[in-house]
Amino acid sequence: MTGVANISRVYFIGIGGIGMSAIARYFLARGAMVSGYDRTPSQNIEQLIREGASVHFEDKVDMIDKEAQLVVYTPAIPGNHSELTWYRTNRYDVKKRSEVLADITEGGFNICIAGTHGKTTMTTMTAHILRHSGYGCNAFLGGISLNYQTNYWRSDNNVNVVEADEYDRSFLKLNPTIAVISAMDADHLEVYGNVENMRAAFGSFSERIDSAGVLFAKYGLELNSSYTGRRIRYSLQNDQADVYAESIVMKDGGYNFDVVSASWRLDGVRLNMIGMINVENIVAAISIAHELKIEDEKIKAAVAAFRGVKRRFEYVIHPAEARQSGRDVVYIDDYAHHPGELKAMINGVRGLFNDRWMTVIFQPHLYSRTHDFYKEFAAALSIANRVVLLPVYPARELPMPGVTSHLIADAMDHDRVMVMNKEDLLKWLGADYLNGLPHAVGGDVLITAGAGNIDQLVNSIREIILNH
Repeated sequence: MTGVANISRVYFIGIGGIGMSAIARYFLARGAMVSGYDRTPSQNIEQLIREGASVHFEDKVDMIDKEAQLVVYTPAIPGNHSELTWYRTNRYDVKKRSEVLADITEGGFNICIAGTHGKTTMTTMTAHILRHSGYGCNAFLGGISLNYQTNYWRSDNNVNVVEADEYDRSFLKLNPTIAVISAMDADHLEVYGNVENMRAAFGSFSERIDSAGVLFAKYGLELNSSYTGRRIRYSLQNDQADVYAESIVMKDGGYNFDVVSASWRLDGVRLNMIGMINVENIVAAISIAHELKIEDEKIKAAVAAFRGVKRRFEYVIHPAEARQSGRDVVYIDDYAHHPGELKAMINGVRGLFNDRWMTVIFQPHLYSRTHDFYKEFAAALSIANRVVLLPVYPARELPMPGVTSHLIADAMDHDRVMVMNKEDLLKWLGADYLNGLPHAVGGDVLITAGAGNIDQLVNSIREIILNH
């Protein structure tokens, strides 16, 4: 492959994906000509076009860049995609996203954050602290930072903060100096076959850490690995861990707390996010910043300024706005698509709004994941007062016989769950839902969750709640 720094034309197949678009922005920032294909328009693609990319939405060979020096594709693209087939047949330099990310970060000081959930928020937190404090980093994020409205930024400091994706074993292409493993819950079994193979891959990931590096792992994870370097275990508030939070106080929609380790402590931390899981995430991010010797006051200022990640515990209608609207519906949108994530998110919202009625609108992501975890999804969703299930979002998969959202619904109390399509959902929200308010003295909290295209409904739902 031509050296990354010398590439002037790049074509992306699946350019709108969150990981793909970060790499596209890397090349745009270097002045390269960037073009690509995606199946459907999105806000992220619209922003890429404003930044200089050329994008089309039909799988047509006559629309591709035939002068591209590099072709990047996502594993979500089917192998028979005509554009991908043409490039391969004509012997272009065709690489997976993970391979290109490895090329970009080769030779750098790499902070690679992995885990079946929590990695996007933790990666964004870490990159934000480094940027806000003036330390500097290049960031490749799996979500849109609300502070900077992007999933990529660059720095003169050759430090790369990278979301290390376990799907398709992508993270085994990376070479971490510092690595994080936040969780190893069963997921992507269509790739790994079983949870043992998946966890073995995390062990292999840890073995890629530089000999002078360090692994930050959530306390309690059983990592089968030959890694023998430094290991720091972090926790929400288990004092058996090497670093943890204590004196946690919930206040004004966020948390005040201290971070404690055997050799250092950071008092008076303020995190302006909801969800105790985010306190745990920021403990890991703060520990990384301390490892890099960033000053305490700069760390605290950065944490206090952190606004979060789009679609991670994101307020669409804040409690203050909800009260002013007269309907008192707090609206939260979240990317949760794994049972563990969904349960943590719902419990986090329940902890903050225990006096409110809770309605969750969930779009299952992937037939295989729905098939593997429908009972776990049902259990997590049962925490809510009422649930609306949208049809399964297939992403890269073909339908599986007997696998629909009804599989989850049938494992729940039928009086509390409904299955409907998007059009019927919006009609229901504007009629039965609004006409039934209020459900509880404290008002309602409405949640949309899922990793498919449910985010395209967010603005419409907000408009219905506030102005219908």
